[in-house]
Amino acid sequence: MSDESSSSRAHENVGHRLTAATDANTSAQAMDRLLDLMARLRAPDGCPWDREQTPATLKPQLLEECYEVLEAIDSGSPQHLTEELGDLLLHIVFQAQIAREAGDFTFADVATGVTDKMIRRHPHVFGEEKVADAGSVVTLWHQLKKAEKPERKSALDGVPRALPALMRAEALQKKARNVGFDWPDVHGSLAKVREELAEVVAEIDAELAFAAANEVKFTAGEKTAEELGDLLFSIVNLTRHLKLDAEGLLTGANDKFARRFRAVEERIKAAGKAVSDCSMEELDAAWEAVKAESKA
Repeated sequence: MSDESSSSRAHENVGHRLTAATDANTSAQAMDRLLDLMARLRAPDGCPWDREQTPATLKPQLLEECYEVLEAIDSGSPQHLTEELGDLLLHIVFQAQIAREAGDFTFADVATGVTDKMIRRHPHVFGEEKVADAGSVVTLWHQLKKAEKPERKSALDGVPRALPALMRAEALQKKARNVGFDWPDVHGSLAKVREELAEVVAEIDAELAFAAANEVKFTAGEKTAEELGDLLFSIVNLTRHLKLDAEGLLTGANDKFARRFRAVEERIKAAGKAVSDCSMEELDAAWEAVKAESKA
């Protein structure tokens, strides 16, 4: 390499370091400003509402902010995502400030803890460990995580029960897969869906027959409810084997239904009627018309 090339590369590296240092200083100043803001809001002469909050009372809003971040990601808008990430960060700072006041921990403890953990779990970046690909990184991650948490006895430990049901089902299945408890391919998973569907149909048919024979109103029983739950769980398993996201698929289906239903409402309104005044046949015809238009 020529002296000129070496000099150019050196200047480029220095420039990168200076940019990184400037960004770090700017970020540190912004973070200090946010921490000071939260301390002020929680001060004796601060905001009465903020002072009343506890970690538990903030849970619903924290969850809502997480979902709003996901929606911002889907929107593709950097401005929207910037705003929603800020709202989520505010809640993290809020929780840390409450803990600081109680003498439990500080925001610095939170930031230091996660930084140290990431360094420990990336020995292929910050140490001498070698990995071949992204799959090897995941395997190494699970090994290190298991070593860090010896208190966990079951392979399923660590999956929060508070997760949405579809996400929790997928998380539990992935945990089981990590120790070899999984179908080898999609065929086994698909067969399980068919088996669970057959059991649901058999239970409903039996309950319908019982209701008819005894001239009572049909009501789904506990066994049918259990079998339906098993069917949902097996469908999540199938989507996972197809490398699809069950939560995302259901969200898409929800959105599609909402679009089509609103179109049905508009179609019926244009005819001078209300949905509640229409027969099932009229609603079905409008639905099929909207469906055909959307496919076209």
